[in-house]
Amino acid sequence: MNTIDQYPLDELKLVYLTLHAALPDTPDLMDSALLQDVQTRLQKAAKGDGVDVSHHAQWATWLNNGVVRLQLK
Repeated sequence: MNTIDQYPLDELKLVYLTLHAALPDTPDLMDSALLQDVQTRLQKAAKGDGVDVSHHAQWATWLNNGVVRLQLK
């Protein structure tokens, strides 16, 4: 079995974005240890790339591999 650090970042990003998108319909995910572990791993990698993970736009752009996604309201 792989640890979180052994999975490719693109795969972890996909899992994170999928889980994050499900939060409105599945709020229990907020307390998920898996979601927290994936987020922590991704934030560590993003910081290594010079991303300020506290700045939502930078974090979201990094998660989407440089693609800026607009949210329609």
